[in-house]
Amino acid sequence: MRLLRYGAIGEERPGALDSSGVMRDLSSVLPDITPEWLCPARLAELARVDLAALPVVPAGVRIGAPVAGIRQFMAIGLNYRDHAAESGMAIPEEPVVFTKAITSIAGPDDEVQLPEGSVAGDWEVELAVVIGTVARRVPPERALSHVAGYCLANDVSERDWQIRRGGQWCKGKSFDGFGPLGPWLVTADELPDPQSIPLSLAVNGEVRQQGHTGNMIFPVARLVSYLSEFMTLLPGDVVITGTPAGVGMGMKPPVFLKRGDVMSLDGGPLGRQRQRVS
Repeated sequence: MRLLRYGAIGEERPGALDSSGVMRDLSSVLPDITPEWLCPARLAELARVDLAALPVVPAGVRIGAPVAGIRQFMAIGLNYRDHAAESGMAIPEEPVVFTKAITSIAGPDDEVQLPEGSVAGDWEVELAVVIGTVARRVPPERALSHVAGYCLANDVSERDWQIRRGGQWCKGKSFDGFGPLGPWLVTADELPDPQSIPLSLAVNGEVRQQGHTGNMIFPVARLVSYLSEFMTLLPGDVVITGTPAGVGMGMKPPVFLKRGDVMSLDGGPLGRQRQRVS
């Protein structure tokens, strides 16, 4: 299934895409797409719903992040060799882990507001993994069984805060709106191989990033397993998995976001995003 949430901020309702790509309202089936609905049994229950019999979602409505009640927003850095190279950093021997504040989560087309005085706003198209069942010290061969599904993400960053304000990446990653997710959650049964997804991002129509999740240094199964070694992953937790080359910081000279720019992201089966910068 492709699950989504729509409506004004704080008033989102659950929905899904039917087989024709039409958005249908799921409010008569469940109150919202929350962590308790991400386990295999509940997802199987939703898969049996006759979407064609449900109301059509009005055209032009805002799309929110596809999951409500996210409790942990984890991120992986330098997970593509070409991005590590453009960043001037060594290929990591273990996954580089940092966090984004859950208050950074936004809808896929919500406006991205740069913080006051921002001088180094940047973009990062990524695959996001959404956990479906509790994962604690799971081996890589079982890790994907704990995944509910996948969605597209933009790890918006303010590099000055990330790099020059004490060296703690979360500072440059956690501003409100710096974590657009969606437009929908593709359940794992529809996407059994997360290393098969093309990713691209353009700024003002000019392609900046073109990559593929098959080029990750640490694949999704390894990342979920690794994180679960030192923390318990909970249903609804989101893990974004790194970005390919082409970020603004890596250009020579660097090119950063300015107000009025438009970022357009494409994740193949994960859908598309579009954010205007203000």
